[in-house]
Amino acid sequence: MVVHTVTFAQRLREVFELLETDLRIQLVFTIAPHAFGNGVTEFLRSLGIATVPWEEALRAEFDLAVAAGSRGVHELRAPVLRISHGAGQIKLLTDVTALAPGERRSPGMLSRQHLLHEGRLVPSAIVYAHDRELEELALSCPEALPVAHVVGDPCVDRIMADRPRRDTHRRALGIEDGQRLVVVTSTWGPASTFGRLDSLLPQLLSRLPDDDGYRVAMLVHPNVFAGHGTRQVHGWLSCCQDRGIAVVPPEADWQALLVAADVIVGDHGSLTAYGTLTGAAMLLTAGARREVSACSPAALLSAVAPVLSPAYPLAEQLEYAAQLFRPGQYDHVASSLSSAPGQFHRRMRSVVYRMLGLGEPARPPYVAPLPLPPSLTRWQFSAGSGAAL
Repeated sequence: MVVHTVTFAQRLREVFELLETDLRIQLVFTIAPHAFGNGVTEFLRSLGIATVPWEEALRAEFDLAVAAGSRGVHELRAPVLRISHGAGQIKLLTDVTALAPGERRSPGMLSRQHLLHEGRLVPSAIVYAHDRELEELALSCPEALPVAHVVGDPCVDRIMADRPRRDTHRRALGIEDGQRLVVVTSTWGPASTFGRLDSLLPQLLSRLPDDDGYRVAMLVHPNVFAGHGTRQVHGWLSCCQDRGIAVVPPEADWQALLVAADVIVGDHGSLTAYGTLTGAAMLLTAGARREVSACSPAALLSAVAPVLSPAYPLAEQLEYAAQLFRPGQYDHVASSLSSAPGQFHRRMRSVVYRMLGLGEPARPPYVAPLPLPPSLTRWQFSAGSGAAL
């Protein structure tokens, strides 16, 4: 298991938990160098996982290497299985220096730059969530089509399976009858919700009175914590925590908060797109369309969801979004997340065992339900309080 970032580790967990009880298989974990690699060691250690140094992993031979990122995997002495790590293929390549004149920008997992090394296809297998992605792959990197598989999306499956437990998650979070939970989601980068907090924070802090019955939780991309440092992010957001806005740590299970939400305020990131599965009303922050693939779930959502304006009170806009929302309003966005809903773990396991040359266990894959989240008050302490955030 090749782990680059906390985000990648969270997606890889959906794979290695399918394998770890098989007595025929030994799992070995290594941390590959990455600009957003801070926090990976601590996250894996919290799961009871020991790692081998990257340099040692490069010298050894393995039957299979599973990775959610591309950096350095061409150096491994093993067949490589690449997996997606977000909701569809949203963000277009930002480094265009290697593109030929007239070559189209593609999302990372569909681009030649991420799949080829010196003209050679690196992965022996690539898994995607939706059939649409194979159509895009045929245009961007047709050499990869023979090794591409559509297996669905584990987050889609977990969120859909847990929707009947919405009230249970809300009670665990401490949401009382009559209160509404607003979940603010952010990807990373200057066009993200977090990158524009200077305009959003005044609305969150001063224009959402306590007597409106709102509870607010912020889900910030782990890359923000890895890039700036946890202490710095908590420092910037201490005003939120002092005012009772929960800042969810990057290693936390976030699906339960989406399931529990009444309104999701988000950008073009994966979590906002996954929010269309939950029945929550949507309110988007202004984003940069140039960063988003026109075929992605994020682009579909941005065409139909209302957009937050700094010129009007936040409470009024939340109320408007809730009144505007109708059940099924975003079903076309939700359906673009996976072509195989409910099938990720079965299909993913089949791909892995075929690559290992082993027969699958004679039982369905066991998928644990989402763990109950802690109370939001656990994440509301200020940065200087000494509490474990």
